[in-house]
Amino acid sequence: MTVVKVFVNYKESILNPEAQAIQQALGRLGYENITQLKVGKTFELTFSDELTRAEIVQEVNEISDRMLANYNMENYTYEIIELEGMS
Repeated sequence: MTVVKVFVNYKESILNPEAQAIQQALGRLGYENITQLKVGKTFELTFSDELTRAEIVQEVNEISDRMLANYNMENYTYEIIELEGMS
């Protein structure tokens, strides 16, 4: 079984008011050394053993492009985790 964690964040040029509000609140609580805070989304996809790694990569990119991330505002990265002995 393979688990893929997809991380979606705003592009650098897009304002993220939620992150700004959290960072300001942290500053008021005394956490003043934080220079940047990002808020995003995380998706965890579990794939069966029937697909090859290349097929999984292709599907993750297609799913992320079509459904998980807004191309105009967001970027995504992902992490592939192979789980041995779990079926």
